[in-house]
Amino acid sequence: MKRLDIRNVAVIAHVDHGKTTLVDQMLRQSGQFRSEELDKLVGGQHGLIMDSNDQERERGITILAKNCGIRIGDVKVNLIDTPGHADFGGEVERILRMADGAFVLVDAAEGPLPQTRFVLRKAFAVGLKPIVVINKIDRPDARIDEVHSFMFDLFIELGADDETANFPVIYASGRNGIATTDMAVEPKNLGPLFDAILEKVPPPDVDQTAPLQMQVMALQYSEFVGKIAVGRVFAGKIRKNQKVTVVRQKDGSTFPDTVVQVLEYDRLAQREVEEIRAGDVCAVVGIDDAEIGDTICEFDKPRALPPLTIDEPTLDMLFKVNDSPFAGHSGKPLTSRELRDRLERELHHNVALRVKQGDRESEFIVSGRGLLHLGVLLETMRREGSEVAVGKPRVITKEINGQKHEPFEHLVVEVPSEHQNSVMRLVLERQGDFQKMENHRNTTHIEFHTPARSLIGLRTRMLTATQGTAIMHHNFLEYRPVKSGIPGRSAGVLISLETAKATGYAIEALQDRGMLFVSPQDAVYEGQIVGEHCRDNDLTVNVTRMKNLTNMRASGSDKTVSLKPPKTFSLEMALEYIEDDELVEITPDAIRMRKLYLKESDRKRHGRREG
Repeated sequence: MKRLDIRNVAVIAHVDHGKTTLVDQMLRQSGQFRSEELDKLVGGQHGLIMDSNDQERERGITILAKNCGIRIGDVKVNLIDTPGHADFGGEVERILRMADGAFVLVDAAEGPLPQTRFVLRKAFAVGLKPIVVINKIDRPDARIDEVHSFMFDLFIELGADDETANFPVIYASGRNGIATTDMAVEPKNLGPLFDAILEKVPPPDVDQTAPLQMQVMALQYSEFVGKIAVGRVFAGKIRKNQKVTVVRQKDGSTFPDTVVQVLEYDRLAQREVEEIRAGDVCAVVGIDDAEIGDTICEFDKPRALPPLTIDEPTLDMLFKVNDSPFAGHSGKPLTSRELRDRLERELHHNVALRVKQGDRESEFIVSGRGLLHLGVLLETMRREGSEVAVGKPRVITKEINGQKHEPFEHLVVEVPSEHQNSVMRLVLERQGDFQKMENHRNTTHIEFHTPARSLIGLRTRMLTATQGTAIMHHNFLEYRPVKSGIPGRSAGVLISLETAKATGYAIEALQDRGMLFVSPQDAVYEGQIVGEHCRDNDLTVNVTRMKNLTNMRASGSDKTVSLKPPKTFSLEMALEYIEDDELVEITPDAIRMRKLYLKESDRKRHGRREG
């Protein structure tokens, strides 16, 4: 039976192609909100309503998938905004199971990029009906017909059948809140998008008389009611106070429980109802032991739904207890037990993450989908007031047919044409394989297949080489035999000899030795990295040296000195910068880089490169 009163639609795209902006405009034009009500959610400004997380607004990307419910006439629409960055692909993979159709957004100038291919492949895998939205048609460099052709080629490349390849197309400008199905017709509003939801997104095909089957796709937490399980009811009905049996995805075991509350998505909030029927998306309170992928079933008829498949992580990183001399100065250093509990808590809802015990009790190996994936977790812990130290990111290798393989990525770079040689040199010297190049007016589009290892630290170097103009996107491609000869950091570092405050006198004397990372009066400790050496070896320096005081004065001897501004690092930049024998110390008010062994004698005993 088809539920004609429901539509479940996901909005998927490459990062920065305008998903959340478009969803915001759909909310504004849905007729169910006062503009003042929506403006209040974003601090009185026309911001991104669905990006409710602080990090999402600061970084300008969607990290967590969001649900909202709007109405088009008598039809309820469950609208799902998904992340666009490849590192959060784990969110996309499971959330698509809640939908029956998808708006696939693509930039009218950039065309399909690596994540467009990724999300489209996932949409095909779960049988979604895709509707292509060519967004940002108001861009002066838009090439709408070309992008339409590129999307058709991509559909064919991914194995779409004739019906799917004949996809509907909508031309839109999310920022301006307009859309049209025909470029010859001047767009006025987002009416064509709402029409497409009703006409092109298939209604859910369900059996409401069958025993209950609801799969948990996401987990939320409320300090008032505890854990909230979010998912879709695939069969039957789920009711308030109903006794149910939960089938675990990981081992097939079962346990009984009782539904305390059933919540439906009503506009941007959750509203308590008595029951939710098959085909709808809802949230359930009371199943405290539920995990993502579990199936909530009729009490006496436990029957699991097919398991959720999540791609494996490609990068791991050492997390350890912060043992620096400044531990506890600005936050709470986590003990090994507290660090383990915090990481296990993250595993409940971050399904693409893996955690295992390290060589020591205070160390854990955390695996994720990319540097940004792990960086967001570290930034979250830092904002919670915690302190932690982490090591250099490493790619995860596999042995296939007796040969060691490593992950390769599909890398796409958009750069002004005058900088294309710099990009080619940087990627090729890191063992990247050139695939193709296209020129679009003054911009060059270059594609490579490159080892994931070579991408660590590449973004910073590329921005420097192209004066900040390069735009990089990459996505996991496949495992291939390990390549040798990928260069690491070319320069050594300057290491503090003392624990004290840096002085302008010492910094002035060291400026010829390299680039400094600290300013006068910054507190530093022995073993902290305070600068980059101009040569390829590490050098221990005294950045805290004071000027000797004498009773002799000469004209001009105390003249004002000019100090170069220090180089500052974001969290991701610091993680990319460090080498194997170094750590990043993360605290609520500082990000410091340090040597694994703080004392110079210990470093020499363990054979570190220093001279």
